[in-house]
Amino acid sequence: MKKALFHPSYFGPVSLWVALSQTDQIIFENEDNYQKQTYRNRMYIYDANGKLNLNIPVKHSSALGLDTNGRQKYQDVQIENDFDWQVRHWRALQTSYQTSPFFEFYEDECYPLYEKKFKFLMDFNYRCMEFAAEAMQFDLEFAKTSEYILEPENVTDLRSLVLAKRKQPFQNEPYTQVFSEKLKFENDLSILDLLFNEGPNTLAYLQRQEL
Repeated sequence: MKKALFHPSYFGPVSLWVALSQTDQIIFENEDNYQKQTYRNRMYIYDANGKLNLNIPVKHSSALGLDTNGRQKYQDVQIENDFDWQVRHWRALQTSYQTSPFFEFYEDECYPLYEKKFKFLMDFNYRCMEFAAEAMQFDLEFAKTSEYILEPENVTDLRSLVLAKRKQPFQNEPYTQVFSEKLKFENDLSILDLLFNEGPNTLAYLQRQEL
């Protein structure tokens, strides 16, 4: 794809990165309204019991930029840091992936994301995606929208990849996961699952997948 429009996400699922890795010009939607049930504040990893959902708590308040219809812009959404969600998420990642081939290789670079307090969800998500790109040695150059466009022209609209429950879920080529021998292969998890299991092969894997 020459040009495509995406949402910044909490690391983002494999399907999002398949599209990113095959796009020449990446544009991130910066002006949309916040929606629940999306990868904006959640990711799925693989633990000993199967698929595990990790959610970032966000603040919900009329004082935080809601419009007259009760909607809030994504860029204005603040993280609820009164909860120890960072500790819980990091412990979950350690427990799930400490025996994976490449967790220790990326651990020192990933941990600071769970140590620093970010005020805004979008800022945190951009940093998470930058980490993932750096780890897989993918040159993540992008532009950001300056206004919301309902129906973009001359650009592939892939903003729907942010939806956690799509009608037609992406089916990716199976790779070896930590618990796949005991359980089943879990499809389209967080890019971290692929990264911790495939390491330097991550980008080549993404580029040979088809959406």
